[in-house]
Amino acid sequence: MKIVTVGRGRIGGGLAGLWSQAGHEVVTLGRDGGDASTADVVLVAVPGQAIAAALANVTGLGGQVAIDATNVYGQRSTQFASQAHEVKSIVGGPTAKSFNTNWAVLYEQVAEQRVRPGNLFVADPDARQVTEQLIVDAGFDPVFLGDLERARMLEDHLPLVQAVASAGLGPFFYRMASPGQL
Repeated sequence: MKIVTVGRGRIGGGLAGLWSQAGHEVVTLGRDGGDASTADVVLVAVPGQAIAAALANVTGLGGQVAIDATNVYGQRSTQFASQAHEVKSIVGGPTAKSFNTNWAVLYEQVAEQRVRPGNLFVADPDARQVTEQLIVDAGFDPVFLGDLERARMLEDHLPLVQAVASAGLGPFFYRMASPGQL
């Protein structure tokens, strides 16, 4: 797949590295933007309040599958049901919310785990298969939570993830599995 990541930080840059290792063609864009017209998938990995500004510098957006990996820090826009909905309104294609509840500082350790760590995600029907494939290609086990209308739930999950880490565990992997699958 041809993937454009908007954001070169820990999440965007980290996933770009994992996906490149899996054989995907990845271009990373920073603050200066760039062209996404040949992309199959656009990953948005910028601070949540910077979505519109970051995507304003990207040309060639027009219906690609979008994966929103942003998180809410501070105030959120009241114009959209979720940040994923804001991404969808700009990119214009089927959209997923994913990778926002995993610790990017651990990406280099994903392949070393005894079992694949989990990755919670929601997606429009036309974004689900592509998103699941990219989750697997990054070394995670996809955990589908439903359609994009549940994106806000993943955004609101961040304080819980941070509380678990702050309580002494530090950055962590998680795994959801049916009994007998571990």
